[in-house]
Amino acid sequence: MKKYIFLLAIFAMTFTVKAQEINWMTLEQALDAQAKNPKKIMMDAYTKWCGPCKLLDKNTFHNPDVVKYVNDNFYAVKFDAEGESEFNFKGENYSNPGFDPSKGSGRNAQHQFSGALGINAYPSIVFFDEKGDPIVVLPGYKTPQQLELYLKMFQTDAFKSITTKEAWEKYQNDFKPEFKG
Repeated sequence: MKKYIFLLAIFAMTFTVKAQEINWMTLEQALDAQAKNPKKIMMDAYTKWCGPCKLLDKNTFHNPDVVKYVNDNFYAVKFDAEGESEFNFKGENYSNPGFDPSKGSGRNAQHQFSGALGINAYPSIVFFDEKGDPIVVLPGYKTPQQLELYLKMFQTDAFKSITTKEAWEKYQNDFKPEFKG
């Protein structure tokens, strides 16, 4: 009997962990999904060597509130900003011709798509609208509550009415985070 209870506990923990994962996809998969069911895209631009990228993944992208909100409202993309992927985005081909596989998990050449988006810090979170057009690149680590402000601002299109520094400050001051740390 103890053996079955132990197995049930392991199953429950496995299911719980699995349920707390963001449904990551490639950019191509997200754009295909967008064509069928328009939603904004949130892209995590990371590198293998980046410590804050690993913390963002561990602390923020595994937060249950973040996981649920992102899965319900966005297509989520993981993008290695120094990786060797090749793809077409809006009629342009992107790759990383300077990629050196011998560097392993160390710094590598920047992917052409990272450069095209103007990514100059890791991690960066990039939001795209329902047509796949970039909205903004947010550089740096974000806590769940810091990310919540942006997730909700872009999901609700509130960003469209924030056109001045004063409007941005008011939005930030009026925002009441609901995500738990």
